[in-house]
Amino acid sequence: METSEMQLKFDDLEYQTNAVNAAIKVFEGQIIKESNFTITDSESQGSILIEDGIGIGNRIQINAEQMIKNINKAQIMNDIAPSDNLYGNNNGFPQFNIEMETGTGKTFVYLKTILELNKKYGFLKFVIVVPSIAIKEGVLKSFEITKDYFKNQYNSVIYNMFMFNSSKLDRVRSFASANTIDIMVTTIQAFNKEKNVMNRENDQLSGMRPIDLIAETRPILIIDEPQSVDNTDSAKEAISNLQPSIGFRYSATHKDTSYPTIYKLTSVDAYDNQLVKQIEVAGIQIDEDGNRAHMKLVSVSSTKKGISAKIEVYKKTKSDADKAIITVKCKDDMYTKTKLQVYEEVGFIQDIDATPGNEAVYFSGLPEKITLASSTLEDEAVKRGQITKTIEEHLNKELLFTQKGLRIKVLSLFFLDKVDNYRVYDDEGNPLPGRYAQIFEEEYRRLIHLPKYQALNDVNVPVEEVHDGYFSADKKGKLKNTKGDTIADESTYEMIMKNKEGLLTFYDEAKGHTAKANKIRFIFSHSALKEGWDNPNVFQIATLIDTKDTITKRQKIGRGLRIAVDESGQRVSGFDVNTLTVMANESYQEFAEGLQQEYEKDGIVFGVFDKDSFATIITAYDEITEDLQVLGKQKSKELFDELKENGYINTSGRATDKLREAIKNQEIAEIAEEFQGVIPEILNVAQSKIKSLEIKNANEKIEVKRIKEALPDDFIELWNKIKYKTTYKIYFDSEQLIKDAVEGNVYQNGINAIETKKGTYLYTKGNLEITQAGIVSEEQANYNAGVSTSEVYQLPDIITYLQNETNLTRRTIVTILQSVNNLEMFKNNPLAYMNQAAKIINAHKNQLIIDGIEYKKTGDFYEQQLFSTETLNAYLGENGNSVEVNQDKAKTLYDYVVTDSEIERNFARNAELDDNVKFYIKLPAWFEIRTPLGPYNPDWALLYEENDEQHLYFIVETKGDVSDEQLRPHERAKIIAGEKHFKAIDTAIRFKRVSSESEIYSRN
Repeated sequence: METSEMQLKFDDLEYQTNAVNAAIKVFEGQIIKESNFTITDSESQGSILIEDGIGIGNRIQINAEQMIKNINKAQIMNDIAPSDNLYGNNNGFPQFNIEMETGTGKTFVYLKTILELNKKYGFLKFVIVVPSIAIKEGVLKSFEITKDYFKNQYNSVIYNMFMFNSSKLDRVRSFASANTIDIMVTTIQAFNKEKNVMNRENDQLSGMRPIDLIAETRPILIIDEPQSVDNTDSAKEAISNLQPSIGFRYSATHKDTSYPTIYKLTSVDAYDNQLVKQIEVAGIQIDEDGNRAHMKLVSVSSTKKGISAKIEVYKKTKSDADKAIITVKCKDDMYTKTKLQVYEEVGFIQDIDATPGNEAVYFSGLPEKITLASSTLEDEAVKRGQITKTIEEHLNKELLFTQKGLRIKVLSLFFLDKVDNYRVYDDEGNPLPGRYAQIFEEEYRRLIHLPKYQALNDVNVPVEEVHDGYFSADKKGKLKNTKGDTIADESTYEMIMKNKEGLLTFYDEAKGHTAKANKIRFIFSHSALKEGWDNPNVFQIATLIDTKDTITKRQKIGRGLRIAVDESGQRVSGFDVNTLTVMANESYQEFAEGLQQEYEKDGIVFGVFDKDSFATIITAYDEITEDLQVLGKQKSKELFDELKENGYINTSGRATDKLREAIKNQEIAEIAEEFQGVIPEILNVAQSKIKSLEIKNANEKIEVKRIKEALPDDFIELWNKIKYKTTYKIYFDSEQLIKDAVEGNVYQNGINAIETKKGTYLYTKGNLEITQAGIVSEEQANYNAGVSTSEVYQLPDIITYLQNETNLTRRTIVTILQSVNNLEMFKNNPLAYMNQAAKIINAHKNQLIIDGIEYKKTGDFYEQQLFSTETLNAYLGENGNSVEVNQDKAKTLYDYVVTDSEIERNFARNAELDDNVKFYIKLPAWFEIRTPLGPYNPDWALLYEENDEQHLYFIVETKGDVSDEQLRPHERAKIIAGEKHFKAIDTAIRFKRVSSESEIYSRN
């Protein structure tokens, strides 16, 4: 009997909530209203109803002026320069870009956005357009695995999703008439040509075209990977024919940036906040010593002068041999061209084939030709090296998790371009391992039985059962090569998508798992699997491709960037767990440079300032109403020009050493007086701009070691001060909450400050022309008439709404509402009033929670032996994350301090040099303090000595800017709670927020 399938768990992640809120904010001020239309028989005269003839669509009642204000608020809150209009360079309906790095859950975000749009505004009809079968299957899988989570989050709201199917057009009819949330998913290829069924009249729909019926609903459009969806004129026209009321475009790499961007989570943001895996690259190359006859055909050309070829070879230099590209012709001797004896056996060039598609070079001493698709002699050794190192990294990761007590199943992914390299068939059609499968099984058998890996549970699992291939198959079940965009591929994607949970589950005989998939830890798949599929527990990726590599480096890493989950389906955060190793058939530098070039080709330029770079610096902000003032585009341009003129930014828009020095010293000497008050914010922007992708070099990874076996006295003294745990109580003054929520206080407004406006009429007019084809209308005007509606809205249940949003008792909500003096604002615009009221109440509630929290020390404490059992890895080199310590002084536990940022690296370096610091430790991730707003993990603990006698104990939080104004309210509240925790433990502990180590000790 099989055990129940694992359930992936989902958390309310702040960055995902911010992405959802950016889309929700677009409609602020929208009145909940349903739009009905009539489904008619196109051959009948007038509106004759057919069965289920009433259609239900979306109706947006918000003018362009208000929508621009809304998106500007969203943009500024997300550090994006505000847009001047809704359409950018595009006509038609409003569309907005939402940028999210691969692996951060954009599908989850837009599914949640759909449910939030229904909850807040009543919208029902949504169309998701995707570029490929793979992504379509991924959307379906996401819908399936999030269903239970969203059911609990949204009070069991009914919502359905279907794939457009040209043979099941009744589903289109039910989409048009459904009075519940309905989501249609389609590929762009299903409706971007006139011959598509969606664009043809159909008897099943009473002669209507499916696209016209969909268009009547005025759907809200979701475009997944727009750079691959509406990248042609025909695709843009097809999408326009859907008549969307509004569109949201989700991608990590937007090509068309003319649409307003309302949310941005860049690759650098994702790495900085550990929202995706850290990347390390292990390059596999044969030593460039000239002892192997490496030959790689680069190109073949045919001119009037004859046929020649360019070949990459080893060539003798003064001291040794290096790779070089040489030009050769027929009869050329390879030893003469390279001056290396190893090429004597290769002989001379017999023939060069310049036929397009069949380019090849033949040698007198070799049995096989070399082509553009392959290199000889060293290729097999490189591939074996890649496979071997991938297995080693995989087993090392399994061993690490076993030592940590983590039940995380490790997966490795091999990309290859030809099925034959993994699976071949004998004359009777029986499957046999291909050459890469043979190498894998040989190397796995050898490695898994090494003494180092005896502790692993999978030692006794047969090698044939730990790997499998995911490829398309013919009717007889024989695997075949495809491009990833055919009907045959659907079964492949369905198999790997539906088996996602099985791949994440350990094989365990005792629990009754019998599915072979649960034993699989190594996945071989087609290079066509380049988008639409990923798995959180892919930790190693290797590319074994003979022919030209069509899968980009970004697509490769995208398959394994998601944060890992354990066997219960729970995310496990932290780079100590989440490191993705890419096994490249090139050097670390070549891969890193190539990856960065791909990002820049996609429009993600690192380290370049422009005139809008400082536009979103906030100069004033009301946290409740979200009204704010920013530097703005004009002042940003003036600041940009001034920094350029004073040598902080060069003519290419990049930071100079002078700006880097200013960031280090946290001051700008030459700057106009009007910008003096925002210098910290200017430096924060500058620091974020000079960051680049930090790709780790696997060859520079070392295991951190304890300096001494015995724990030093200074550590024990410090640890005995800070190790204790606490419990907390919250003394909550309900009367004060009611008063603050209604009237406000010195920090933020109350509900009485809410102002709303009635909806206004939108005026449209058009000309009617009677023709033989019928009556044709042409719109002549469409604008806001400036006249408020006299409509009296049906008032929603504000008490229940505020209860759900604030988790306060009904009695408290009623008391608050009875005390306010502006309920007429609720009648003007019920939804806007309720949303603002909920924000106000929650803000005051959170403040009172933190103000009223009281911690009490318990007898429980963190065990210091946890320091002995944890395994830490440090990276050295330019992109490293560590600081080497002075082991003679032994001021910390380990030989390297592993840090999360440049600020922390500088802190550790300065702590090493500061003679007053007797001992310091970077507090580990497991050192968490409970707060009402979630766990808090402080950065550092220090033992500080004054006048060679008095010992001072510090808990330190390192930030680039430590002012309350520059910390997010949620983050600030957790830090304040953490400070109260340490005061409850011991009054001798001092809690400090600093930008550098030199700021720690001060008497104030």
